Order: sequence, then structure tokens, then C-alpha cells
Amino acid sequence: MRYVRSAAALASAAAALSLAACGSADTPGATPDPAVVAEGKQIFRYDTFGDESKWTDTLRMHEVIAAAVDPLTALSVGLKVDAEALPPAVVDGIRNGSIDLASPDTTVALLELDAVVGLRGTVEVVNGTRTLTRVGVTCALCHSTVDDSFAPGIGKRLDGWPNRDLNPGAIIALSPALDAGTRSVFSSWGKGKYDPRFNLDGINGPQVIPPAYGLAGVARITTTGDGDEIAYWNRYVAVTQMGGHGSFFDARTGVDVRNGTDDLVTARLPALQAYQLTLAAPPPPAGSFDVAAAARGKIVFEGPGRCASCHSGPEFTDASLRLHPASDVVSEPEPNGVPSWASRSATKQYRTAPLRGIWQHPPYFHNGSAATLQAVVDTYNARKSLGLSAAEVADLVEYLKSL
Repeated sequence: MRYVRSAAALASAAAALSLAACGSADTPGATPDPAVVAEGKQIFRYDTFGDESKWTDTLRMHEVIAAAVDPLTALSVGLKVDAEALPPAVVDGIRNGSIDLASPDTTVALLELDAVVGLRGTVEVVNGTRTLTRVGVTCALCHSTVDDSFAPGIGKRLDGWPNRDLNPGAIIALSPALDAGTRSVFSSWGKGKYDPRFNLDGINGPQVIPPAYGLAGVARITTTGDGDEIAYWNRYVAVTQMGGHGSFFDARTGVDVRNGTDDLVTARLPALQAYQLTLAAPPPPAGSFDVAAAARGKIVFEGPGRCASCHSGPEFTDASLRLHPASDVVSEPEPNGVPSWASRSATKQYRTAPLRGIWQHPPYFHNGSAATLQAVVDTYNARKSLGLSAAEVADLVEYLKSL
């Protein structure tokens, strides 16, 4: 009976709280309108664009959550809990064990508190019981995490940080609406990876979830530079992946998707982009790299390593100037023999990745084929025949960790 009492306590807290939540790029260097940025923050964290149509009506994830997804299970697949959304009584209950983290009822109550990062739930009284009737997802599901300040997976939000703990494929695979073959594909992706084209081209080639920070001043923000602004990709994801109500069309790929009869995406894109452009790449933690070695590594980066020939400028990317053919990159061929990621895109090319905050988001390359920065440098050294010594490689790694 403990889970009944704890869920009831959470529901009461949610009720009490309820009585007391992709346009043109900003001009570089311009001061953003605080009201627009605040609106964009709300959209990033809480707006589903009406995608409950997909996650509830089609995938029936509300049934899965209510029946089988307790907080411990949710945390195990990388879902995060916003500690700042928890009332003091709930914080105390988690600490003293009176709130049952092994009960799906507790997950439903956390959804009612808007405490599950990237998930929105509608909870209604059905036959005298508080019941999860609708569920949808937001941008924050993949592009936000928490600082673990309360407990692993529970803490303050870190918007823009890619959730590399998240296993979206495993989550989607829980849907009773999927056939066995599709479920097998989703289950194969693993944590921190997602294929945003699989549902359109049928190719199984998952990519790492990218950061949504450090994009101010960066043109062609996607891995393949398909769009000049973040709003292009925001629209693509909101419509074709999240299932939001609106439309996306690109003649270069032939993708033409329309969901619903209303448009819940377009008007939100300018504010969403404005907020994303304020998200700075996180500085490296104090003591996380060797300062002297990093200084030597900077010389390697700009000299014999030839890194600065592409990773140039303050954001360490030449994306504003050019894209690169697949033959230039060292991250291909793709794992498991799947077609080139670039070949599945609109440009058929790659953008040079910006490097600010690179310490934060292993594994590396678009497909996660390099587990560490050491592996990144080793791969370049071998495939580009750079001839760097072991000492130069080590120094270059320390420099990358300092960015």
C-alpha cells in the first residue's frame, strides 16, 4: 500500500502547484529580446507541438507508462527528473523512502508535476482514479539533461546538453503498436543514439544525439548542414520525428510530411531558436585537463595536426564558408556497412563540427565511432597520415579537453 500513499502524496503536490508551462536567426552579436527568449525556453522544455497524437493515439505510450514504467525503470533508460519541480514533501519522501520509486503510479504523479524532463503528461480522474490519459514529448527529451545534484538522474536541468544516457530506441520499442521488425531496429540503437531518418528511408543508421548549445554564430547547424538556421532542423524534428502538428517539406530529399489540420509548429520556431542561441557551450571543469599540455596542444592543433584548416574561427568550424564531401571525413565508412549518413541528407556533405564543449559529449563523430578524444586524434593521425608523435597526440587531446 506504500505506493498508493506515495502516489497520492505526489498527486496532491501536483494539484497544489497547479493552484499556485523552429523563423529567422538572430543577428550575431545582437541582444536577444528577454521576453522572446523566455518564451522559447518554455517551448523548448514543455511544448509538444501537439505530438500526443503520435505518442498517445498511435504508439499508446500512456498505457505503457501507466502499466510498467516506474521511476527506477525510467532512470535506467536515461529519462531525467527535474529536482526543481519537486515540492519539499516529495523531496523528503524520495530521501526517506516513503515515496515508492518502484511503482508506475509514482511516474504518473511525477508527470503530473511536470518533473520528467522532456515528457508531458495529462492526468485525469477516471472512475475515481488519477489516470494518465495523454503523453507527449518535447525538445528537452533528447537535448537536455540534469546535473545529478540530488541523485543520479535527478537534479537541475542543463538545457542544450545532449542526453547521452537516453535510450530512445528502447523507449519507443515498448510501444504495443510496433511490429517485431520495427521493434528490433529501435532496440538495436543503444543509449545516446537516434536515427532521425529511419522512419522516412528505412535505413538503420543511428547517430549520436547532438548538443543544442554553442550554436550562436554557427551556420548550417546540423551534421550535414541541411539548413542554414536552427529553425530548419527544429521544424524537421518537430514534424517528422516528434509527430507535432504542422508540415515539413524539402524538395532536395523529397520529404513531405503533414500532421494534423492545424499548425502548432511554425509560430513557435522564432522564439525556440532565440532561446537555443543563448545556450552557451559549457566550460571544462576545473582540473579536468593539463594546462601546460593543452598549451602545447594548441600549437599542434594550429600546426602539424592541421586541425585549424577546418576547425577555424571562434567556434572552431568553417561551416559558414563551406561543407565537405564524405571523402574528406574520417568517420566513414559507417558501422555495420550502412550507407553514408551524408548520402541520406539534403546536401550529401558534412559540416565541420564546432568544438566548444567537446569534452562534455562522448562518443564522437556523427556515428559515435570514436569513444574518446584520444580515439578521435588517433583516427585522424592514422587516416590523414599526420605523422604526429605520441607526445603530440597526448598534448592535442589535452587541448581539445580545454575547449
